[in-house]
This record gives sequence, structure tokens and C-alpha cells, in this order.
Amino acid sequence: MLIGEVARRSGVSARMLRHYESLGLVRPTGRTASGYRTYSGEDIRRVFHIESLRTLGLSLGDVRRALDDPEFAPAELVGDLIRRTRERLAAETELLTRLRRIGAAEPADWDEVLRTVALLQALRSRSPGARQRAALSAVEDVPVPVEALVEAVLKEADPHVAGALRWALAQSGAEGAALLAEGLGSPAPETRRRAVQALAELPYGAATDVLREALAHPDAVVRAYAAPALGARGVADAIPVLVGLAVEEGNDVDAADALGTLAADPELAERIATGLVGHLADGTLGPSARRRLAQALAEIPGETASRALVGLSADEDRGVAVTATYVLTLRDTKH
Repeated sequence: MLIGEVARRSGVSARMLRHYESLGLVRPTGRTASGYRTYSGEDIRRVFHIESLRTLGLSLGDVRRALDDPEFAPAELVGDLIRRTRERLAAETELLTRLRRIGAAEPADWDEVLRTVALLQALRSRSPGARQRAALSAVEDVPVPVEALVEAVLKEADPHVAGALRWALAQSGAEGAALLAEGLGSPAPETRRRAVQALAELPYGAATDVLREALAHPDAVVRAYAAPALGARGVADAIPVLVGLAVEEGNDVDAADALGTLAADPELAERIATGLVGHLADGTLGPSARRRLAQALAEIPGETASRALVGLSADEDRGVAVTATYVLTLRDTKH
């Protein structure tokens, strides 16, 4: 079979077939009466083998080894191809993400494109100062896509930079709530914590809805951030979690403040007081927990809270008794 017909049937151009011949990959083994080289069936099968191996990403040198070296072991080469393919896909995915974010910023000209690129790079800088300046610039100078800010928030370990990023995200609109909700499903505890912290600072209804769902999150840390944020927004659904937090060490101060805000509603005040006092019923609370409970009752109006404080003022632990007595004095002064 002449080279032109091989090219038509194989889909490999005559030029490429000649290149293969020059490299010694495949040599036509026959000749016509006029002296033209012809490809035998075995030659054509080798052409197809070459093309099949090239589709895997092998170089022509690797193809030669695979076909001609009887000791060639493909496992190592295939493993290397897998690694290189993954690296290429990761790089292309990163490029696609960057392009999408630049497009989302809707730049008016190439100067804006360049500023956006510079800002996106700064958000990934190794320097905390550079990342913090980028977060502030995202609000003041160059708009940054919300997706990029959320990604930065979820990865940021420096508390000062994280605060600046959360502030920038809060200025960018409600869109970040849905993206942060995905962060709550992360297998990494730190990512979940950063997501709920950012949600707590988003002043939008969409964030409130996500925080409300987070009250039932299996991660206690997520619940501990979500409940005080909801309480500060007047969401009564947070009361059961807040009551539990008020007697636990860690988020008790924030929980107590949130309960005090909710207690401005007389009906909720009674519900809160009943919940707090219920923790005293089984007598298992230690002195430090009883002291925190007394402090939580300080901002809860009503007789139920007052009676509980009177009982705690006679507590066997002096610290609890002094705290409860002081709280009662403050309540008498207010009323």
C-alpha cells in the first residue's frame, strides 16, 4: 500500500508518516516495480500502534522504546504519565478558575484585567501583610469576585488577615452565603470554623438561613458560632443551643449576651429562664457551671430567673453564692 493510501486509511498525514520513517519508527518494507516504497500489513499495524500510544501522551522516544525494547516495562512510564496528566489538569483548572473570576469582575478594559490579576495573586501571597492589603483593596479599589474572597477566607490562618477578608466579604453582598454553606460541609474542622465565622459576619438574610440550618450541624464548634450570631439577630430558634452554651466553658459569654438580647421579648424571657433553670434540676452542674449560669441569668427578666438567683445566692460554693448575690443586687438596682 502506497503512502497516500495509508494516510487516507489511517488518518495519519503523509508528512507525519515520512517523519516516523525518518525517526526509524516505521519503515515501509516493500517496493513497487517502479521503486516506490509500500507498506505491508505489519507496517500498517505498527502505524496504528504508534498512534494508539501517542494518544496516551507518550513522546515518540517513549513510543519507540515501548515497541522495540523487549525489556520495556510500561508500569513506571504509565505512572509517570498519570502524574504529569494530573499536574497538567490541575494547572489548567487553576487557569480556568482564574479566567472565570476575572470574567466575573466584568473588567472594562485591560488595565482593570491586570489590576484584578494582581489582586488575585496578592490574595495568595505568602506575606500576611500583602494578603491583608489585598483584602482591603478588594473593597476600596478593585472588585474581586466573591468566589475568590470565600476561597481566601476558608484558607486563611492568620487571624488579622482573616478578619480583613471577612469584612471584605461582608461588603460584597449576599452571594457569599451559599459558597460559605459549602464550607460547612468540609471534612476539615478549621475550614468549617472559618466558614461559620464568616457567615456570622454576613448581615444578610441568606446568611441567617444558613446559620439557622447550622444549629443542627454535627460539629459543636459550628453550632457554638451559629447560635450567638442568630441570637443577636433575634432568631428564637437558637435558644436551646444558647442555653446549653451558657453553662459550658468557652462560648458562655457570647451565648449569655445573645440570650439577653432575645430576652427583651417577655415570652422569650420566660422560655430562656426556664431552660437555664432546668440545668439545675438534676444537681449535676459543677461550681464553675453554676457560676456561669448565674451570670447568664443576670440579663433575663422575670420571676423564674429571680427565684433561681435567690437559690444560687445560698449555694455551698462561695464563688457561686457571691456571683448570684451580686447579680441580684444589680437586678434590684435596675428595678
